[in-house]
Amino acid sequence: QVQLVESGGGSVQAGGSLTLSCAASGYTTLSACKRWFRQAPGKEREGVATIRSGGTTTYADSVKGRFVVSQDNNKKIVYLQMHSLKPEDTATYYCAAGVFSGGQCFPRYWGQGTQVTVSS
Repeated sequence: QVQLVESGGGSVQAGGSLTLSCAASGYTTLSACKRWFRQAPGKEREGVATIRSGGTTTYADSVKGRFVVSQDNNKKIVYLQMHSLKPEDTATYYCAAGVFSGGQCFPRYWGQGTQVTVSS
């Protein structure tokens, strides 16, 4: 049974930093990849960052240069370091695990989400 559990959300002032964690269990697909998504009220879900099993990362333009995704393969934990946070980064952040194919990471499993609130 695959399980993803996010943690690390909270409230921070603009310009601050937060680090989200996503602990995975029961997930061992060799072509695995993980993605962070976010969804703000009234807005569509947005892919934020992707990391492949080999460590290759990609970012949405909206967070490039401010967010860093990394992973600890031994502990099966994926991190999202968020710096220079802006009020528009306020959203529920979700971790997803999937399979990388055709240049994309297709999510199959989702975490429950963690709230990030950035005040101005």
